[in-house]
Amino acid sequence: MARTVGAREVKLIEIGGSKGILLPKDLLRQYGWSDSIILVEAEDGVFLRGKEHSKLSWKDTYRAMAAADENWIEWDATIADGLD
Repeated sequence: MARTVGAREVKLIEIGGSKGILLPKDLLRQYGWSDSIILVEAEDGVFLRGKEHSKLSWKDTYRAMAAADENWIEWDATIADGLD
């Protein structure tokens, strides 16, 4: 399940034959969104992401993993359980 950082109620407004939402200016500024964003449909909800975060390069992925400084002790134990 996704971690919830904050929640806001927004109203659906009519836009032609469709409906949309207005995103608060401070939210747009916080995430650096200007012209378009990515809408992701998942089992537990709908998520909005900036285009720049839609896919990381291998180099960016490696940097993010290295910066996370994860503890791999559990991984070592999994390897040692005999399931080669």
